[in-house]
Amino acid sequence: MKILAIDTSTSLASIAIAIDERVVAESLVNTDRTLSARLIPEIERMLATAGLTAADIDLFASTIGPGSFTGVRGGVATIQGLALATGKPCTGFSSLAVLAMNFSLSNTLICPMLDARKNEVYAALYDCSSSIPNAHIKDCVLPPAAFLNLIATLTDQPVIFLGDGALRFSELIAQRLGSQAMYAPYPFNSPHAANGALLALHAFRHGQLLEPSQLLPVYLRASDAEINRAKG
Repeated sequence: MKILAIDTSTSLASIAIAIDERVVAESLVNTDRTLSARLIPEIERMLATAGLTAADIDLFASTIGPGSFTGVRGGVATIQGLALATGKPCTGFSSLAVLAMNFSLSNTLICPMLDARKNEVYAALYDCSSSIPNAHIKDCVLPPAAFLNLIATLTDQPVIFLGDGALRFSELIAQRLGSQAMYAPYPFNSPHAANGALLALHAFRHGQLLEPSQLLPVYLRASDAEINRAKG
């Protein structure tokens, strides 16, 4: 099973190619404001590095959010296009689950947190003690203080925080949770598409594949354009 997975939920896009459970190529690319110009060339470079073409890929996978509206939409559209062009299936995965998997097999609870702007975070709480994360608090968008209150009511066990939202609100996390909170070293604050490839393989093995038209973004909240349109 040859899998091409991408994560475009943040300004640091990640692309990975895996054959079953073996990663054969992966890259991290800063695509802030340049996603459309850099994503396809980088996918082509990764395919060449792995000695493959798009036609060789059996399954295409993309993050479906939450995260940057533009990034998630661009990544989903790219994977839809590749799946349509090759006649292959696709699947989607949570950007927060992929980020949490930087600590796979950890017995400590993992809290991926992305900056959602407007003084909110995209966040979840995962048990990553197995290779596939299990959500104790599902992906949501909340003010950080409200999300930290959820954690405090759920557990008094240590929690590892990671992601750009955890970096931005680290002082608030420390104030609310004190020594219960631990912080990931900086290399672990970025999502890796290789984790998405593992989630895609899991989806394949459980018959959870999609037609390209069924792969849809999950934003968790309305975009500014939608809010403004609703206001008239």
